[in-house]
Amino acid sequence: MKIVDIHIGKIKIPLKKPFKTALRTVYFAEDIIVKLLTRSGLVGFGSAAPTLAITGESSDSIISCLHHILKPKIIGADLSQLEKVMGELHSSFVNNTSALAAIDMAYYDLLAQSLNLPLFKYLGGFHNLVFTDITISANSPEVMVADALVALDEGFQDLKLKLGVNPSLDFIRVQAVRTAVGNQVKISLDANQAWGAKEAVRIIRRFEKLNLNIEFVEQPVKAKKISDLRYVSEHVETDILADESVFSPFDALQLINNKACDLINLKLAKAGGIYNATKILNIAEAAGIECVMGCMLESQISVTAAAHFAAAKKSIVRCDLDSPALLAENPVVGGVQVEGNTLTLSETDVGLGIKDVIGVEYLKF
Repeated sequence: MKIVDIHIGKIKIPLKKPFKTALRTVYFAEDIIVKLLTRSGLVGFGSAAPTLAITGESSDSIISCLHHILKPKIIGADLSQLEKVMGELHSSFVNNTSALAAIDMAYYDLLAQSLNLPLFKYLGGFHNLVFTDITISANSPEVMVADALVALDEGFQDLKLKLGVNPSLDFIRVQAVRTAVGNQVKISLDANQAWGAKEAVRIIRRFEKLNLNIEFVEQPVKAKKISDLRYVSEHVETDILADESVFSPFDALQLINNKACDLINLKLAKAGGIYNATKILNIAEAAGIECVMGCMLESQISVTAAAHFAAAKKSIVRCDLDSPALLAENPVVGGVQVEGNTLTLSETDVGLGIKDVIGVEYLKF
């Protein structure tokens, strides 16, 4: 079965409230939507979220890559030749991982549909649901406490606090949230590359001395500074999660060989999709490194694909797939069902289970 056409569109989805990190403040989620079509009538969905601060991609660059580079490669591609197709796609360019991920997840959607299987069953079928944390944006301590309490009321038990803008204020923020939610709630911290190596060690050690029971700290230092990440990992007791440092299987191997982290955050947008994410996961599993499944601020298309991948694999121990909880509306018809912290995948809907996306502006070239 071959792919005969591709449709490319875009959509903006408002957030419930502004999303603030050490890198950026976001007011809406923007997605580039991909539909791959077969002659038999199957439609595969994928999406890419422009995230300049992380992947270096804008809407224009994603659309250009999809139309000029990936479209000629994917039209005519056979669903029975996964290795051949993915090899050609991955050798077409460097970077532009979100654009590649959109094509990848749509291809896997079609592949599972052609076999009459839900994608998570095709990928391994470990179980059909996952549990996610929720991210609390960097704000005043009072606002972060209020947001944390709302999250608990909505059924979340794992909180990820965005930090890094002001270390002195960060201590107050974390202490305030921990006091408000109690000791049974899991708390992790994400500095989004904001600290230097020695600064990160000082900050994390202080959290440890305060007995704030931090589960892990995510990407405390610059992504490319592997020696800094290793320094932090060696000098604190708290687990260190690598995020922006891991895009490729080579990145994962480099981190593991340098003993630079305790955990790896997988994101389809960074890896270029399911194909490379599987390789990263296998490398990590062989080294005894556990993985977290993460997402960008993106639509439920990509989150559905990530949920299928996470549900299929037993070595993904935690999920950070909270984007649906941050969006004011969901234009995706079908896909993963979200209720509080629980993401449930249908045992009977084939592929991603997505039927349509409302409000997409499809582009004419």
